[in-house]
Amino acid sequence: MDTDRMDTRVVLWADGRLRRADEAIATGVDHGLTVGDGVFETCAVYGGQAFALTRHLRRLARSAAGLGLPEPDEDEVRAATQAVLAAAPDAGRLRITYTGGPGPLGSNRLPAPEQRATLVVLAGPAVRAETSRVVRVPWVRNERSAVAGLKTTSYAENVVALAAAYRQGADEAVLANSRDELCEGTGSNVFVERDGELLTPPLDSGCLAGITRELLLEWAAEAGLPAREAVLPYAVLDDVAAGRAHLLLSGSIRNVSPVVSLDRADVAAGGLSLEAQRLFQARLADDLDP
Repeated sequence: MDTDRMDTRVVLWADGRLRRADEAIATGVDHGLTVGDGVFETCAVYGGQAFALTRHLRRLARSAAGLGLPEPDEDEVRAATQAVLAAAPDAGRLRITYTGGPGPLGSNRLPAPEQRATLVVLAGPAVRAETSRVVRVPWVRNERSAVAGLKTTSYAENVVALAAAYRQGADEAVLANSRDELCEGTGSNVFVERDGELLTPPLDSGCLAGITRELLLEWAAEAGLPAREAVLPYAVLDDVAAGRAHLLLSGSIRNVSPVVSLDRADVAAGGLSLEAQRLFQARLADDLDP
């Protein structure tokens, strides 16, 4: 099981240049550290190139705007990305973090003219598994949250839920929203294979607009694979447990991954799920920035 421990192969860029992985790069009053006032993106890396970077940078800008941060300098982010990937030719993961920069100890920010955002870009290893093991957890997503749908660095609830999954031998936790609808995983989107279709919760469920989810819906439509958005009760996971439906996860590092264990019990990967996995891998190989 990959626990994402600190790795000496991580290459880091901050404040205009490459840095050592153990080098101090942020002030203790950075708002990203004190109150989680920041956004981020994670991209898979293949052959030294970040996958779907343009889409990820688009979402980074949307998340920053939703949080009220200044717009990231895309040219700077791309230059930093090139620098870390050139220095880490075997990297499997790219992480872009953008925070509000130095600020007060409270939740309020400095006046706009005094704000100086922080940008940190990392490249490092990644471990991918073709299948996933998930558990249900008692916590929910708030689809009415001020940051619903934004990829923010305020990740504590995901840390808690994922730790609960790891303790049960799983690698992901799946959450409902406050309406008791299926929502998402801590770092993944979910698809349910049922009645000959792949169904994924709509964005107003409170789930993140995942890049892999987005691409799978687009590519499935082009390939004639039945996949669409649909509101699903959280109890649909009972159907997965009983073998009447199947579960599929999507995410930037796991790509498209059929679920083979739910709540510590084996479940079967669905035929459509496996077909979607093959489709995604084939299309990925055709274009690394679709």
